[in-house]
Amino acid sequence: MAAQADSRTAGCVLCDTMGGLPVFEAAAFRVIRAQEPGFPAFYRVVWQAHVAEFSDLPRADRILCMEAVAAVERCLREALSPDKVNLAALGNMVAHLHWHVIARFGGDSHFPGAVWAAPQRERDAAREADVAARLPALDALLAERLAALVGALDAAGAGDGSAADGGGV
Repeated sequence: MAAQADSRTAGCVLCDTMGGLPVFEAAAFRVIRAQEPGFPAFYRVVWQAHVAEFSDLPRADRILCMEAVAAVERCLREALSPDKVNLAALGNMVAHLHWHVIARFGGDSHFPGAVWAAPQRERDAAREADVAARLPALDALLAERLAALVGALDAAGAGDGSAADGGGV
């Protein structure tokens, strides 16, 4: 059975808040655009239920989660043509399952280092503004593609954006 969306933990920032600008929400997960200075195309796929580790999810939910991450990555590539898309699921600061999906550009202040590393150059305000101007269309594309993903799972009998499979491993 899929993790319940109302399974929340008080004091967890991803249980208590959306965690950023809402882009899409389903029963099992949501996608938000983070407000990270210098990285306008920084998204997160957040599991709705409070789960610390990816392996805590039943098999079908792991598949759903990764399909959502892949859909976000594909949309970033299609809409922005970044030099690279970074994927990360750390959880060291917030132990609530979420995936960072970040479009990276060769001239960004930290490239090729991680967004959490020390900057390697000054920020390029013009480049950031250009990327930011394309985000409303990207957000609409993400919502459309993620709704189609959830709809396809619903049609296959998975239900309301969750992927119940009886808790397989």
